[in-house]
Order: sequence, then structure tokens, then C-alpha cells
Amino acid sequence: MRTAICGFVLALSAAHPAAAFCGFFVGKADSQLFNKSSQVAIVRDGEHTVITMGNDFSGEMNEFALVVPVPSVLSRDQIHVGERRLLERLDAYSAPRLVEYSDGDPCAVRRYPAMALGAMRSHVAASPVAERATKALGVTVEAAYTVGEYDIVLLSANQSEGLEIWLRESGYRMPPRAAAALAPYIRQQMKFFVAKVNLKEQRKTGFQQLRPIQIAFDSPRFMLPIRLGMANADGPQDMIVYAVTRNGRVESSNYQTVKMPSDVEVPEFVQREFGDFYQATFAKAWRGHGRRALLTEYVWNMGFCDPCAAPPLDQEELRGLGVFWLNDQPGAYHMGGMPLTLTRLHVRYDSEHFPEDLMFQQTGDQQPFQGRYILRHPYRGEISCAAGSEYRKELDVRHRQEAATLASLTGWDAARIHAGMGSDWPGEPQQPWWKTIWR
Repeated sequence: MRTAICGFVLALSAAHPAAAFCGFFVGKADSQLFNKSSQVAIVRDGEHTVITMGNDFSGEMNEFALVVPVPSVLSRDQIHVGERRLLERLDAYSAPRLVEYSDGDPCAVRRYPAMALGAMRSHVAASPVAERATKALGVTVEAAYTVGEYDIVLLSANQSEGLEIWLRESGYRMPPRAAAALAPYIRQQMKFFVAKVNLKEQRKTGFQQLRPIQIAFDSPRFMLPIRLGMANADGPQDMIVYAVTRNGRVESSNYQTVKMPSDVEVPEFVQREFGDFYQATFAKAWRGHGRRALLTEYVWNMGFCDPCAAPPLDQEELRGLGVFWLNDQPGAYHMGGMPLTLTRLHVRYDSEHFPEDLMFQQTGDQQPFQGRYILRHPYRGEISCAAGSEYRKELDVRHRQEAATLASLTGWDAARIHAGMGSDWPGEPQQPWWKTIWR
């Protein structure tokens, strides 16, 4: 079994991001679980919080479970099964994107570059042990519900070892360091949300993939618990967080938050290798900040975007994600924007560099930002004027700068960039004639 928490293996646009829930998976006996993708959306206003936990789980659904720390015992109507497409919409809307421009004919008297937009593109839960044994372990079953295709139980516990034993005796194979990971949440008197797939209900839904689980609660702490998922992680985990707030950009209050490199010109071949390009760019930026920073990929008022990789979410879709304040403000929103800001954060973390849970804060910053990479296609028609010679020189300088920028962003070597650029490769700068005499 492999488990992770809010993890993410980057494969942008053409291949969707991969990650795991904000908790850990536990599976029956020898079931093989592999959670390769999830995204988390947090809608936050004051202390009101709605979290949508999506995943791209593949493996045996029989008796898999998810464990997430929550601040209180949730009632039935605080739990909902959402739609996968809403997270997919958030991803498409906020994903880093390419913008394309095409050079005009340098011999034309008037040149207007044409722009083309490159769209880059969630019965009772655990089988309970005897009530007496449960009490002896210091575990209390606070509530149990069936919501959609999930059986859900809310637990409280006095000791981490007792909770681990309860889960093991209920038939789950636990991560080896589960008790240590559970302990901080028990000390904080947090509860534990355990969700399992109800196979009968799952078949009724007709869905082949698990739908996101949504929970709504009040908490003075704006946070995501990430330590549980590192209990048996076999390497750094990745997570994409979509934070939706009424006003302003969201950042971490206990870790550094930095912006991805953006608004730079890159060679044309990046268009067909955008996934590899962005993975390398993210990894280099992550390492460059000591592997301890969250990277901002997008900030924008959701009433509009420029350029848009996908249409903004409408009010019905936003309400589906839990944006409750729109209910009090009906009506259409145009270029003036909506009373909400979307922040997309990407974090890659492990226990060494992220020893604490992620704490967030909303800022007053409403400056738009997006991971944006620019392609400029050269004019490739016939050039038969004096201005054409100057254009070719400018083009060589531009290609040289694009190659240097790409190397700086990704760490790729000259050979790889040369292979990608092909005939556009600028080669070595021409040396003064006298440097070749006595070489």
C-alpha cells in the first residue's frame, strides 16, 4: 500500500496534476492502494471553511479508507459528495499557460503581430470492534453516516496508540509511523474523519472514479493537516491548493510563499514539451528556495482573466465548491469582477523540510498573477528588403536570449535545448576575426 497526503506529481495541462488527500489512506489486509493524484480546494471567509478533497485513486476500492483530522464532530449536513468536474474546472482555469505571438512581415510598412491564445490547458464506516474494547482503547465513535458512495465515521481518541490499534483491529493495515503522526492532533483534541467506499452505493452512482468529499466547518485556524500523509511517504509529496477567499491573495503564514517565474519568452519547441518544461521549471524553483517554500502559480479575481486558459467558473459552479456568500449577492458579474479571489498554490514537501502543518492567511494583495510563458513565432515567409537583414539579426539575438532563459528556468543543458530548437539554435556567438589567428 502506498499512502500520501495532499501529494502531487506534476504533469501539467496535457497530463493532470497528481496528489493525495489531506490525511492518509488505510487499506484492508494486503490490498494494493495507489493514490496518484489529488487537489484540494479551500473556500474560506472569516472562520467559515469548506474543503473539497479530490483524488485520482486507482486500485481496489474494496474497504479503502481515508483518515483526516478535523476540528470538531461534523453533522451529516456538513458533509457532501461533490463533482470532480469542479476541481477540473479550477485546474483548467488557473493552470500555467502559454501565450503565442507571431511576427509580421518585416518588409511590410505596417506590422501588427497576431496573437493566438494557447489554452493549456470526489451504512457505517469501519467495521466496529466491540463497544467495550473500543472504550478500553480510548476511542469514541462520535457519529456515523452514509453520504453518497462513502461510509463515514467520526472518531475521537485519548491516545494515538489506542486509535492506531482500533483501526488495525477494524481490519486496516496502518502506516508504520501512524501513532506518532496521530499524536499531535490528539493533543490538540481534534477529531478524526474516516471515510470508506460503500461498494453498493458506489455501483449505484455509475461513476468509475471516486468523487470528491466536501466538508464544511468553523475554525479559527486556516490550515491543512499534512503530517499524517508523511507517515509512510516514500519521498516528497506534492499538493495543489485552490484557495478561494472574498478578498486578496492567500499565502502560508508559517512557510515562505514565492511566485513562480513568469512572463518570460521561451523557444517555440516548448509548446510541444510544455509538461516537461514546467516540471523542470517548478523543480528548479523549489530547490532554489531550500525545498521549504510554497510556490504561487495563479492569483486572480474570478470574474475575469487575461488571458483565460478556460472560461471562469460561473456562480453555480462556485456555489458547488462552497462559495456560500454568493447566495447573498445574486446577479451576473462582468469585468468588474466577483467578490472572490482564487489563489493557486503548489507545495512539494517532506517531513524534513515541512515539519508543521500548513497554516494560511489571507492578504490584502489583489494584484493579478499567473504562470505565463510566451512563444513568439518568427516570420517565415519570403523576405526581400533591407529591413529583413536587420530582422534576421534581431531574431538571432532573440533566439539566443530564449535559449539562455530556458536553461536558467529549467537547468536543461545546451545539447537538449539545441535539439529542441533545431535550425533556430543560435549557436556560439561569433568571435572577432583576430581571435582565430593564434588559437
